Amino acid sequence: MNAQQARRALDFLVGFNLSPLLWKKVRPGLSAGRVQSPALRMICEREDEIAAFVPREYWSIDAELEHSEQKFPGKLVEYQGAKVEQFSFTTERQARDVERTLQDAAKGELTVLAVDRKQRKRNPAPPFTTSTLQQEAARKLGFSAQKTMRVAQQLYEGVDIGEGQVGLISYMRTDSLNLSQEAIGQIREVIVQLYGKEGLADEPRIYKTKSKNAQEAHEAIRPTAASVVPADIESKLESDQFRLYSLIWKRTVACQMAPAIFDTVAVEMLAGEDGPTRTVLRANGSTLVTPGYISVYQEGMDDVVQDDSDHVLPPMQEGDRVKLTGVVPTQHFTEPPPRFSEASLVKALEEYGIGRPSTYASIISTLRDRQYVDIESRRFTATDIGKIVSRFLTQYFTTYVDYDFTAKMEDSLDAVADGQQEWVPLLDKFWKPFIQLVKHTETSVSRDEVAQARDLGKDPASGKPMSVRMGRFGPFVQIGTKDDEDKPRFAGLRPGQKMDAITHAEAIELFKLPRKLGMTAAGEEITTNVGRFGPYVKYGPKYVSLKTDDPYEITPERALEVIREKEIADANRLILDFPEAGIQVLNGRYGPYITDKSRNAKIPKDKEPKSLTLEECRTLLAAAPQRTFGKWGRKNGKGAPKSAAAGGAAAGQAAAGAAKKRAAKSDSAAAPTALAAKAVKASASKKAPAPSAARPKAAAAPRAKLKPTSSAAKKSSAKKTA
Repeated sequence: MNAQQARRALDFLVGFNLSPLLWKKVRPGLSAGRVQSPALRMICEREDEIAAFVPREYWSIDAELEHSEQKFPGKLVEYQGAKVEQFSFTTERQARDVERTLQDAAKGELTVLAVDRKQRKRNPAPPFTTSTLQQEAARKLGFSAQKTMRVAQQLYEGVDIGEGQVGLISYMRTDSLNLSQEAIGQIREVIVQLYGKEGLADEPRIYKTKSKNAQEAHEAIRPTAASVVPADIESKLESDQFRLYSLIWKRTVACQMAPAIFDTVAVEMLAGEDGPTRTVLRANGSTLVTPGYISVYQEGMDDVVQDDSDHVLPPMQEGDRVKLTGVVPTQHFTEPPPRFSEASLVKALEEYGIGRPSTYASIISTLRDRQYVDIESRRFTATDIGKIVSRFLTQYFTTYVDYDFTAKMEDSLDAVADGQQEWVPLLDKFWKPFIQLVKHTETSVSRDEVAQARDLGKDPASGKPMSVRMGRFGPFVQIGTKDDEDKPRFAGLRPGQKMDAITHAEAIELFKLPRKLGMTAAGEEITTNVGRFGPYVKYGPKYVSLKTDDPYEITPERALEVIREKEIADANRLILDFPEAGIQVLNGRYGPYITDKSRNAKIPKDKEPKSLTLEECRTLLAAAPQRTFGKWGRKNGKGAPKSAAAGGAAAGQAAAGAAKKRAAKSDSAAAPTALAAKAVKASASKKAPAPSAARPKAAAAPRAKLKPTSSAAKKSSAKKTA
C-alpha cells in the first residue's frame, strides 16, 4: 500500500510540476512524466543516432557451387591466409580483384578441406509475461500495446463459450514466469493427446524470471484450461479475442514440449593450393530432424537477420571435388540502428527497468496522444514537438529523465513494498531538490531558448535572417526578428517537413502564400493560403477548406471547381431563408433544423420543412434552449450576466435570464460551489474548510424525502452537503 501511494505521489509531483512548465515554455497541452519522459528520450536519442549515422561501403564475395548435381551457395571466409571480416573489401575494385584471383586459383573446382557435423537443440520460449505478450502481439498480430491489454482484459473477465461466462486466461498484468504444478500437469496431458509422447519434454520445465524487480504475485499469462483448444471455441469469440487467445495457448503449450533438433553441417573448401596464403570458402547447411515445439509455435523477432545456414547440402567427404560455377561480389552499406517498434520499445523499457508491465501501454498511448511521436511503417518517429520537449527535459532536468535514475527509483519503490524503506523520507528526498530546479528553470530559461531556433541563412529579397522554430501552433519559419522595425513574416511548415531537415530553398517556398489565383465570374478575387485550421481557398469574404488539394500547387481551374462544390453544398443546405428576421431553415448533419444563430430548434416530424412560416419558426425557436459553445458551455452573446462567468451549473442557469428573482437564486446556488472550492483547497493542506455564512438552509437537506431524525444527524447531513 505504501509503495502504491509513493508511486502515485511521485507521478503527481513530477507531472503536475513539469507539465505546467512545458505549457509556459513550449506550448499548452503538453505533458511530462516520471516514466513517460525517459521513454520519449529513448525514441528521440534513436532519431539522433540515425541522423548522425554515416553509412560505410563494404563488399561480400559469394560463390555458386555444385556437387552431385545439387546446387548450393558458399561464402569466402579466408583470403590469402587472412580471415575475411566485414570491411576486408571496401571498394568495387578490391572486390573485382578478389573475384579474378579466386577464379584463377580454383580453375573451376574446389577441394573439400573439412566437414564438421553437429546436432543442435533449440528450446522453446517461456510463457508470456505482460511485457512479452505485448511484444509478441505487436510482431505477430500487429496489435498496439493498448489493444493487446484491452483484448486480454476481455479474455480474463470471461467470455460465454456455451457454459456461461468463463475466464479464458489468467491475470494478464504480471512479470512472473511461474506456472502452477496443476497447470503444468494439465498442459502436459494436452500435449500427449494432441502431439503424442514424442512431442512432450522429458521433464516439466520450470521457468524463473531474470528481473531482480519481478513481483511473483501471479502466474505467467496462460489459458485457465489448456484443454480449451482455440479451434474449438473460434465461433464463440470475436476475431481479435480468438487471435490473442490462440497466441497465448500456443506459447503456453509449446513451453512444455520437446526441443527442436537440427543436424548442422559446415563444409570448408580450398581454392587452389593449401599454405599460408590459401583461400577458403565455406558452405553451411542445416536440416530439421525433430520439430518438437516448432510444430506449434515459434517466437517472433523484431529485426530478423538473414540466416545463410538454412540450406540442405549434398553429402560430402574430405577430398571431394566441388564445382565452382560462379563468383558473385555483392555491394553492401551499413545501416543505422532501426527505429523502435512497439515491441522493441517495450523490450527496451523492461531491460532498463523503466516503469512496470502494467504501465507500458499507457506510456505509449500518452506519447501518441501528445503528438510526441508518429508511427510510420509500424515504427516510432519523433515529431518536432517531441524532440523539443525531450531536449528541454534532457538539458534542464537531466537527472530526472536519466535511465539509471528512473530504474533506481523503481528499486527504491520495491524496497518500500518489501518494508525495507519508509516512503515519506523517500518522497522528501526527491521533492526538495526537484521543486527547486523547477522554480530555477521557470525564472532563468526563456521561451526563445526552449524553442531551439535553427538559423537557415538570409532572405534573398529583404536580406533579413531566416530561422525555423517552434510556436504555440506548431513549427514555422520566420523572416526577420522581433527587434526589427517591421513585423517579422511567418510561414508554417508543410506536412512531412521537419525542423531539423528543412533547407533554405524549401523555407523560401513557404512564403509563396497567399497565392492569387484569379477572379470568380462575379468578380471576386480568389486566393489560397494556410490558416490555423488548415489550407483553404478564399473568394470574396467566403472560405472553402481544402481537404486533399495542396495550396502551393492548386490551379485556378481546380480552385473554381472547389468553389462550385461549396456553393452547391450551401444551396442544398438552405431550405428556407427569412433574411429580414435573420432566421434560416437548414439541412444539418442530423436532419433539418431552424436557426437564428443564437438558438437551434428541431422541426417536428409531422411538419414539412419547406412549408414552415416565419411565425412557426419564431415559435419553435422561442421554445428552444440558448446555444452554448465550448467545453464549459459559455454563451456566445456578449454582455451576458456576470454570474455566467462564475462557472458551474447554477451560474449557467443564472445567465439564462436577467430577472431579479432568478439572479437571486443563482447567487444562493453559487455559494456551495465556492464552499466546495474552499474544501478542495483545505484538503490539500489537511485542514477543514471554514463554515460559510452564505450557505443557504436548503443546502443542508439535498434529499427532500430523507429527513434527519436528530439534530446530530442534521449537522452531519449539512457537513456532507458542504
